[in-house]
Amino acid sequence: MKGKTIVHLEVGQSASYERTVTETDVVLFGGISGDLNPAHFNETYAKDTMFKGRIVHGMLTASYFSTVLGTQLPGPGTIYLGQELKFTKPVRFQDTIKAVVTVTEVLLEKNMVKLETIAYNQHGDIVVKGLATVMPPK
Repeated sequence: MKGKTIVHLEVGQSASYERTVTETDVVLFGGISGDLNPAHFNETYAKDTMFKGRIVHGMLTASYFSTVLGTQLPGPGTIYLGQELKFTKPVRFQDTIKAVVTVTEVLLEKNMVKLETIAYNQHGDIVVKGLATVMPPK
């Protein structure tokens, strides 16, 4: 299985991944990453934060961009070079997140692609936005 090569990519192409974030997702991500911040795991603690309750790891949400990039656009064989991120709203347990990546620039001579990355919740609110730089497969 091989993703799209640079010659098959053009500005405006997009792909997405949608997932409802569960308690299990957060526990697994916390265990794997080592991020056991009580904002994610302790409701008593989290009630006293600016979010007034537990929130999902921002990087778990942002990882859905990697899912799209590595499986759809450009797809298998893609190398992630960089990612700028801005977390704009908290993600809550049981939120359904749609991560969308859209090609914004194709750098043919460098075999690099820049993509806008935006994640929305089920209400259509942007929860994460940024810009990814990748190398598509050769």
